[in-house]
Amino acid sequence: MQQRVKIFRKLPGTEVHLSRFAFGTARLHHLSSSRSRRTLLEAAVAHGLTHFDTAPIYGFGLSERELAPLLAAEPSLTVATKVGLYPPGGSEQNWAAVLGRKVLGRLFPFLSRARVDLSVKKAEASLTASLKRLGRERLDILFIHEPDAALIKTEEWHRWLGREQERGRLCAFGVAGTIARIEPFLSNLNPLAQVIQTADSVDGREADCVLDAHRPLQITYGYLSAARRPGVHFEPRRLLVEALRRNRTGTILVSTRRVERLAEYPAALAAA
Repeated sequence: MQQRVKIFRKLPGTEVHLSRFAFGTARLHHLSSSRSRRTLLEAAVAHGLTHFDTAPIYGFGLSERELAPLLAAEPSLTVATKVGLYPPGGSEQNWAAVLGRKVLGRLFPFLSRARVDLSVKKAEASLTASLKRLGRERLDILFIHEPDAALIKTEEWHRWLGREQERGRLCAFGVAGTIARIEPFLSNLNPLAQVIQTADSVDGREADCVLDAHRPLQITYGYLSAARRPGVHFEPRRLLVEALRRNRTGTILVSTRRVERLAEYPAALAAA
């Protein structure tokens, strides 16, 4: 296995150090066996991706559970999870139940549609459950997932997140989602936006609104998927190099289900 390329960034505004490429687990449950999922995660670490992004809704809790053995074996790895969006039926479902909900959800959307709950009470319970699934006592980052600024009680959330930091259950917190969801949190230095994780692309430059708000880019994602749009043509390695140049201050979140694709990331780091 290729030796990992150890390049990290101290995430601006935090004490968290993340690998330049991070691994997103939103599609991890698309692999049908636990062995294949864990092989992929271990290969990601071997190729230098030592930060992992997950959420209770990813695979209905399966992604968090699959990360637990890896995090236990390598305590230096960093991890972020989320609150605010929750899977129907809870986050303790096995792969067969997840598959069933995904298939039947095409006919009956309520079976697979995310549940939105932006209450602090639900978030606290979700954080406790996520830590248990991950096998950790502390998160590096906790995100509010696709937040609706009109429904968020900012002061209540900020007090709670501050208490969780004091308890040692998380190091940093922030908001994660599309630009449309994130943009309202950029004004007036919203205290919930300590860390911003949002979509971006080399050609569309969607995250320019973050820069326009005099904020550095922290965690960005979506570069490869954006390149698959009609009329956009980028060779993957070149695109990754351009993504690194665009987000020079933080971390690029990527995802794949193919182990052989992981070699593209250290190659891009070497070329950037």
